[in-house]
Amino acid sequence: MASLMEMKEIFRSADAVCFDVDSTVIREEGIDELAKFCGVGDAVAEMTRRAMGGTVTFKAALTARLGLIRPSYEQVQKLISDNPPQLTPGIRELVSRLHQRGVQVFLVSGGFQSIVEHVALQLNIPTANVFANRLKFYFNGEYAGFDETQPTAESGGKGKVITHLKEQFHFKKVVMIGDGATDMEACPPGDCFIGFGGNVIRKQVKEKAKWYITHFDELLKELEER
Repeated sequence: MASLMEMKEIFRSADAVCFDVDSTVIREEGIDELAKFCGVGDAVAEMTRRAMGGTVTFKAALTARLGLIRPSYEQVQKLISDNPPQLTPGIRELVSRLHQRGVQVFLVSGGFQSIVEHVALQLNIPTANVFANRLKFYFNGEYAGFDETQPTAESGGKGKVITHLKEQFHFKKVVMIGDGATDMEACPPGDCFIGFGGNVIRKQVKEKAKWYITHFDELLKELEER
């Protein structure tokens, strides 16, 4: 297992950095915001709490919550325009600095493609670098499920994305940054996990992550030291 000093060196010399989105790059949880917007916030929040307990698979939890929300295409678009995701302080500067250093930045999320692409646009991250779940709609705009073939629709999906990136781009060092257990589980195949507690602190992640930060400025400082 790498020491903290070795992890910092991996981060400074990484080819690619993958960020979780909900409660990491943005301040809120996309599925909870969508549920509130569609009038079923409390019921879905309760499901989320149960899902966090690890008694159900990610896909089962996602299926159940979306089955309750049943968001239409129009509702998703209205959520983005009326309540756009709020970027976490410091993320814009960090992504910009990584880009300046020639580091590829990816958004790897269990959230929804349409919301995550909106975030990517604000951070000048190409939409090709977004890996997230895709909602499906009927021709009339009604909810028709989600694309179950996406790696992010399953437990362990973020690790599969990192494996795919390493195979496709031959990255030597890939860093994963996020607030949750699914982010931590992506290393390995990721080379370094940085736990983030700037929006919400997950006890399990705080206790187990060797490198845990609460503000992105801490990572900016690491990059300036080289």
